[in-house]
Amino acid sequence: MPLPVLPPSLQRWLPLGTAVALAAGAAVVLHHVNPYADGNPLPSCPLYALTGLYCPGCGSTRCLYSLVHGDLAGAMAMNPLLVISLPFLLLMLLNGAGVRMRVLDPLIRMLANPMMWLVLLLGYAVLRNLPSAPFMALAPG
Repeated sequence: MPLPVLPPSLQRWLPLGTAVALAAGAAVVLHHVNPYADGNPLPSCPLYALTGLYCPGCGSTRCLYSLVHGDLAGAMAMNPLLVISLPFLLLMLLNGAGVRMRVLDPLIRMLANPMMWLVLLLGYAVLRNLPSAPFMALAPG
């Protein structure tokens, strides 16, 4: 039996709806579970546990916890790239759903380039592990 095919109008909104549902679920969990508390059920970073190096996602759970609780400074201290990236990710989801502003098309094209994200994330991972003054601010905490 073939799977049902969604109408194009619904297919267009599915990624945005899925992202909103996942974000709402994560917000509910992070509202009730404190990642700073000892013995919390949330997983820690396996890369950091194995190597002592920060990955681009290190501090993301604590960053999102801080955002859910309205603490922008705390969120920036945990993972500034995530905080800065969230509006752009939302913009990309809206664009995918057909909500467009033509003036932002060059920005959308740049954000849709996987190579840009690869370079950004790898560069961020390297910089946040450098033990010198300006870059230590990128490490979680």
